Amino acid sequence: MASLDSPITIVRPHLIEFGIGTAAKLGKWAAEKGFRRTLVISDAFNAARIDLLELKGEVTVFADVTPEPDTANLEKVLAAANGADAELIVGFGGGSAMDLAKLAAVLAGSAQTLHEVVGPNKVHGPRKAALAQVPTTSGTGSEAGIRALVTDPRTMAKLAVESLHMLADIAVIDPALTFTVPARTTAATGVDAMAHCVEAFTNRKAHPMVDIYAIEGTRLVGKYLARAVRDGNDAEARAGLSLASLYGGFCLGPVNTAGGHALAYPLGTRWHVAHGAANALIFPHVLAFNTPSAPEKTKAVMAALGRQTSDNTTSVFDAAYAFCAELGIEMKLSGLGVPESDLDAMADDAFAIRRLLDNNPRDLTHADIRSIYAAAF
Repeated sequence: MASLDSPITIVRPHLIEFGIGTAAKLGKWAAEKGFRRTLVISDAFNAARIDLLELKGEVTVFADVTPEPDTANLEKVLAAANGADAELIVGFGGGSAMDLAKLAAVLAGSAQTLHEVVGPNKVHGPRKAALAQVPTTSGTGSEAGIRALVTDPRTMAKLAVESLHMLADIAVIDPALTFTVPARTTAATGVDAMAHCVEAFTNRKAHPMVDIYAIEGTRLVGKYLARAVRDGNDAEARAGLSLASLYGGFCLGPVNTAGGHALAYPLGTRWHVAHGAANALIFPHVLAFNTPSAPEKTKAVMAALGRQTSDNTTSVFDAAYAFCAELGIEMKLSGLGVPESDLDAMADDAFAIRRLLDNNPRDLTHADIRSIYAAAF
C-alpha cells in the first residue's frame, strides 16, 4: 500500500454541478459556451427526458445505448457523432452511455481507431468536441473518470481505454434523475459504487489522498442504500448514493479497482449480467479472501457499512453477504443463469485481467478464482 509521501496524480471534471434540480444547469452552461450543435448519447428511457437538460440549438439524440455495450454499439455511436458534427457530446444515462460518450468525444473525426487507443494514454489530443456527463444511476462514477470500457464480442473481453482527453468538461449530478431507478437496480448499482470504493481502499496502490473518498463513499452506501431501495423518492438517500458514486469515480483514476471487478467482468461479457449485479455477487467472496492481507482496512469497511466483524474470513464473508442479500440482490451464479460448465472459461477470462488483479492486496491464483466461482455457484 502506498504511503503518504508516494506520488499520485488526481484529476477531476473541470466543473461539477451537484444537487437536486441541477440537470438544467447543463443547458445554461452549454449556451454560455456558445455550443450550437449537441449530440446526446443515451438509452431509450433517458432519451425521452432530455428536455430536463434544457439544451438549446441543434440537438441530435442517439438513443440506442445497450447495457454492457460492445464494439458494434460503439460503431453506431461513432456514425451518429460523425453525422452530427457536434460541438458538445453529452453522456446521459448510466455508465454505458457515459463511457460511449467519452469514446465518441475522442474517436469521432479522428484518424485513430478503437484498437489503437486501448490501454493507457494512447489517445492523440486534443479532442474536437466538448464533453459533458449526466449520470442517471448511482453506481459507475463514470462521470468523474478518464476510463471507458466496451466489450469485444469476438474475445468476450473488456477493452479498456484510459486517457486524460476523456475527462469531462462538466459533470452534472442531479440525484432527482435517479428517482425512477427500480429498487433492484438501485441495490446493484449502489453496491457497484461501494465496490469501487472498497477495492480502491484495500488496493496495493491505495493512497491516503484517495482513502478519504473511498471510506466516505463506503459509509454513504452503508447509510443510504437500504433507504433508497425501500423508497426510491427519498431525496436525501438518493443524494447520498449519488455522492458515493461520484467518490467511487474519484477512486478509479489514481488507484482503480482490483480482484472484485476482475472476477465480475466475465459475468457481463459472457452472460450479460448487469455490471452492478455481478459486482454485488462477487463482493463478499473477494472481500473475505483479501481479509488476511488487509485486516484493519477490512474492519474499517465493515464498520462503515454498519457491520461489526472479527478478522475471521468467515465472519467477514457472512456480514458482507448479508449486506447484499438483504437488499434483495441475487447472490448465486446459478440464480443468474450462469451454467456450471462455464466456470472454467470464466476463470480463464478473469485471470487474464492483469491490470486489475495486479492491484489486489492478495495474489489471486487461477485456482483461487475458480474456487470463488464454485463457492458463488
